[in-house]
Amino acid sequence: MILKHTLLTGLITAWLFVGGAPAFAQGQTPSTPEDSQAAAFSADEMTHDKEMGTITARGNVEVNQGGNTLLADAITYDQTNDIIRATGNVTLHRPSGEVLFAEKMEISGDLKNGLIEDLYAIMADQSRFAAKSAELVNDETMTLDRSVYSPCKPCQDDPSRPLLWQLKAVRVVHDRVNKIVEYEDAWLEFAGIPVLYTPYLSHPDPSIKRKSGFLPPHMGGSSSLGFVAKVPYFYVLDDYSDVTLTPIVTSQEYGGVAGEYRERFTKGEIKASGSAAYDASNNALGHIDAKSRFDINETWRWGVDLNRSSSDTYMRRYGFGNKPTLTSQAYMEGFRGKNYASLNAMAFQGLRATDDPGLSPVVLPMAQFSHQGEADRLGAYNTFDANMVMIGRTGGTDSTRVSLKPSWNLPYTAPMGDVYKLSASMGIDFFNAQDLTVPTERGTTYNGSALRVNPELAFDWRWPLARRSGTTTQIVEPIGQVIASPYGGNSYKMANEDSQDLDFNDTNLFSANRFAGYDRVESGPRANYGLKWGVYGDQGGSTSVLVGQSYRMSDDDTFQTGSGLENNSSDYVAKMQISPGPHLNLLYRTRLDNETLDFKRNEVGFLGKAGWLTYGSDFLFFDRQQNSEYDGRKELSYLLGAQVTDTWSTRFSGVRDLTTDGGLRSMQLGVVYDDECFTFDTTISRNFYLDREIKPTDAVMFYLVFKTLGEVTTDVFAN
Repeated sequence: MILKHTLLTGLITAWLFVGGAPAFAQGQTPSTPEDSQAAAFSADEMTHDKEMGTITARGNVEVNQGGNTLLADAITYDQTNDIIRATGNVTLHRPSGEVLFAEKMEISGDLKNGLIEDLYAIMADQSRFAAKSAELVNDETMTLDRSVYSPCKPCQDDPSRPLLWQLKAVRVVHDRVNKIVEYEDAWLEFAGIPVLYTPYLSHPDPSIKRKSGFLPPHMGGSSSLGFVAKVPYFYVLDDYSDVTLTPIVTSQEYGGVAGEYRERFTKGEIKASGSAAYDASNNALGHIDAKSRFDINETWRWGVDLNRSSSDTYMRRYGFGNKPTLTSQAYMEGFRGKNYASLNAMAFQGLRATDDPGLSPVVLPMAQFSHQGEADRLGAYNTFDANMVMIGRTGGTDSTRVSLKPSWNLPYTAPMGDVYKLSASMGIDFFNAQDLTVPTERGTTYNGSALRVNPELAFDWRWPLARRSGTTTQIVEPIGQVIASPYGGNSYKMANEDSQDLDFNDTNLFSANRFAGYDRVESGPRANYGLKWGVYGDQGGSTSVLVGQSYRMSDDDTFQTGSGLENNSSDYVAKMQISPGPHLNLLYRTRLDNETLDFKRNEVGFLGKAGWLTYGSDFLFFDRQQNSEYDGRKELSYLLGAQVTDTWSTRFSGVRDLTTDGGLRSMQLGVVYDDECFTFDTTISRNFYLDREIKPTDAVMFYLVFKTLGEVTTDVFAN
């Protein structure tokens, strides 16, 4: 007997017990799917043949079981064998995010085992598979016969056009347990043209972010190493740590190996990389770059950085960076309210040709404490800063300094809108030095101690005046500052470790002490004054200008010739910034001689975007200060980029030294193609950098990324 129930205007919903168990009888209350592993389905029309043990459903059929959802035009469920046969627009949604499409599918009642004809699958990362047939086993593996894989989307204008790239294979196995996709007898096609064959290929499935295995190789060359090949192997230790080992093969040296270790903890992390190599002279070379950060509690944290290299040029020669100085440190610091405290130990390794290892300092320890109190009923508040540092050298000055500075501050805003601030501080510094060079007596050194007491009183005033006009607001703001402190205070008995170079500009025009550190202070009565003007539009555009100068009653010989502060009246400093909108920003800084108005410093920079074009340039010029370790500079850098299409872009950049003995320092030209499945980046560069055995180099780099599969990087160098 055949029982037929039809509802043409609605949906029929039923519960089916999988595994051959009969459907529940009328009046029974079924268990939930989670408790009984029942499958729920709905359809426009259902037919139940009790004699044959089959249920047939048609029209918008939906079956839900264990997180899987099966959609089809029609299904037949064989209760005896627990098999569902689905036809017409079959779609299977899996809990992992995969969606399988087919015209026919024969699958078990739990939707975990089955055979599929003419499969089309969209994976969780939106990549796609197509196959003549596929087999599902226990929801653990999916085996595809005569399959095509690609993350590329079909061309919207011409869907029949070959995909940009695709991978064809005789057999593909997606192992969901081990989370890997394996290919047998695979061809890589690019724009429909076969370019590469491999008998076996594998990659992690979309659910995996980290998987052990070989990473794409890096091949290239250099003038000092010859041909270079790097083949990294990535190994996952656990969910929180991994290791990468990279053998380095060179044609002109003995090669080496590089490694990287990473691990995350509940309250911190460790990242460490390093390398070891032998050159043609049997010299052992290497470097280490390690960093750790850990939280102790909500207030305190600590960290360690270790950066060392076996030689000055090793890291640049082998492609591990271009730092002029390597800094190693161990520190602990704490933040609570408006308090800060830190304890540091530091060591340095200079990699420039002029660096003397005997003069490189070891800082042990350096301690800092800063406190800001709460404001009283008048708005006044106290601050306190303490700093202590001990510096040692194997071939130079050893020094110790302890600095204390309490201060009292009273801000006030008058009814007319002018803003005042009165500050009083007392700086107390204790110095001790060994083998400190006496500048006035050649070849003489000083051993001993010194004390500096530097009281300081400062008064700041500014009055922003605003006027509204149409959609813009104009603000004129005169600014003044008067500071009083004793003359002197910078004895030759006080080692100058942290205040050797000074850049006088708009950023420190209104600083009570323009030196960057504690070792030097400004002295004597002095005043800083300037004018700031700005126009600000309601749509975000703005233009602002700042001009100012400093004046002191007497010369301060602490400032070197060329600093702009060596005379009673300082040089003029100015800044102009123009931003008519979000697509253009212009910045200009300058310093003018206070007597001749000659330019002592010029800095011009702009960055803009106009439609598909991006452009920018920076010009920097400044004279060398007396006794400074930095030379003067006159340099132009520039960049130009164009987004030619949605996928194609170009870029051009360079740096040019404009001094008499200068010239082009570096240049790069690049072309990039990037879409949802493929990236191609080629760069032609010229580097004129010369440092001992490192010579100027031309390079061509090709960088290809087959998204979801991997990347290929190739560098070609020439002298």
